[in-house]
Formats: sequence, structure tokens, C-alpha cells
Amino acid sequence: MDKNLSLTIEKLIKHYPIILFIKGDKYSPKCNFSKQAVDVLNTFNIDYHTIDVLNDNHIRNAIKIYSQWPTIPQLYINQEFIGGIDIILHLYKTFELHEILEVHINS
Repeated sequence: MDKNLSLTIEKLIKHYPIILFIKGDKYSPKCNFSKQAVDVLNTFNIDYHTIDVLNDNHIRNAIKIYSQWPTIPQLYINQEFIGGIDIILHLYKTFELHEILEVHINS
């Protein structure tokens, strides 16, 4: 992976406490999995940032290498990779995502 792309992704993850790499944005997700991730995060009263990977194929490919995760969406909280939609949904349904976000909010 290009070192500049890696640094760009790292800066984004460090800058935004909660960042979601998706197809589209939080106001207009462009695929069902991205919509599901946005819907989950919108159930919480939190501020989060989205990166539209459709706007930049370099970022789209680089985030998969950076995280070592093959699919989009990808969620990071406090610079920690949480996972893709299957993990996001599992954590939400088991209330573990609530706990992760509660720790984030209280830190």
C-alpha cells in the first residue's frame, strides 16, 4: 500500500473518534450494508464521521489493506478497528456496541 495513503487513513482515524468507512455518506448510504451500519449508529445519540469510499478508489482499496478486512463498511472507535457490518450487527444485538460506545463517551 502507498505510504501516503496509509498516513492519510491513519490521520483520519486519529482525527475522528468514531469513523465509518462506507459507500455513500451517513445522509445517503449507497448500499444496503452501509445503510445498516448507519442505521445502527443512528440509534445512539453520538457524533460520528463517514468517509465515502466511492469518491476515491485508492482509499476504498487502501482501507481494506490497512484494516486487513476485505469488505466495506468498516467502523473505527477511538482508533480501534471494530469490524464490518456482520460484527457491527452482532455487537449491536448483544449490546456490546452499547458498552464500547459508553466507554468512548465517558473517556
